[in-house]
Amino acid sequence: MAKLIHSRAAIAALSLIFALTVSLGLAGPSKAAATNARYATAVFAMGCFWCAEADFEKAKGVVRVVSGYTGGTVKNPTYEAVSGGDTGHYEAVLVTYDPKKIAYSDLLTLFWRNVDPFDAEGQFCDKGSSYRAAIFPGNAAETRAAQASKDYLAGHFKRDIATKITARSTFYPAEDYHQNYYRENPIRYKYYRSRCGRDDRLKAVWGKKN
Repeated sequence: MAKLIHSRAAIAALSLIFALTVSLGLAGPSKAAATNARYATAVFAMGCFWCAEADFEKAKGVVRVVSGYTGGTVKNPTYEAVSGGDTGHYEAVLVTYDPKKIAYSDLLTLFWRNVDPFDAEGQFCDKGSSYRAAIFPGNAAETRAAQASKDYLAGHFKRDIATKITARSTFYPAEDYHQNYYRENPIRYKYYRSRCGRDDRLKAVWGKKN
């Protein structure tokens, strides 16, 4: 059971993550990414990709979120194969964002505040390799930012962080019926999220004002 912390302490902790990445020169995407394209992308795994999609699409500066699969060894995996645990993939989201409005470090903060960083078996009610939380940095700067945030949280909580940091690999969009699930199936989505205990666990880890 994770050690509980007050909401103010949690907010302060994640604010310091931002300050740390700024001091390391990691607050935004690489100069090349900012120069060559208006938008940048990032990949995260947070358990159920329906929930991850909903969480990231709330952020100002996020342009689009696509649910999909990454980190595995099989090309063009299906939901059935991934959920069966035979492909090595994570359920993940590809986040397209405007770096002038939101920095990579802000995405990291949003990521951490929406996962249980102590669960190595999955996330919330969903267990299995495809439901584990992970960060998939796409370059050296993102890798340093992700590792700095993880190290800070390990020191803050004084316990190991189970969340993985793995180099970004091919991202495969999930089937159409998984995209925008929380908006197209709001009743089923809210029922699933509630029964899975996601928000209750997040409040326990990060505080009531998460």
